Amino acid sequence: MTKGSTKALAERLGVSRRTVERYRAGKLTTPQQRLQAALVEETESEWQPQARAQAREQASTSSEMMVEVTAYFGFTCSGSSDDGRIRTITTPISPTYVKQILELQEAGATEEELHPIVAAAITESYFTEWGTRADGLRADFTHVQSMDFRF
Repeated sequence: MTKGSTKALAERLGVSRRTVERYRAGKLTTPQQRLQAALVEETESEWQPQARAQAREQASTSSEMMVEVTAYFGFTCSGSSDDGRIRTITTPISPTYVKQILELQEAGATEEELHPIVAAAITESYFTEWGTRADGLRADFTHVQSMDFRF
């Protein structure tokens, strides 16, 4: 019996397997207070890491991860007429960068260590529109106020 199985969880909690299945499916909306606390604790500790890993894997192979950054963006490019300034940018990130970001996060990288990769990802998707304009542009950011990833 595996630790993450519905049967194992039901046995640990002293309830039926069907009760656990109904709770996980969102069909059991009013379990007893003791049972609800145990179900929340057990399902979060066992299934959330699996769901998070699946979402991260899917994001690293598709263009489903978004980044939102509020920071001071500056530019390096010959002939650039756009002065640096504080911007809030929300844009999808290519799977190549998603994979790098997720690997660095898993390795315990700080937010500051992610900045160069996130800047390159934003440059590609937002500023150069996937390489269709502003050839040679490089965007860097400093004074980061917030950085959020969603997938």
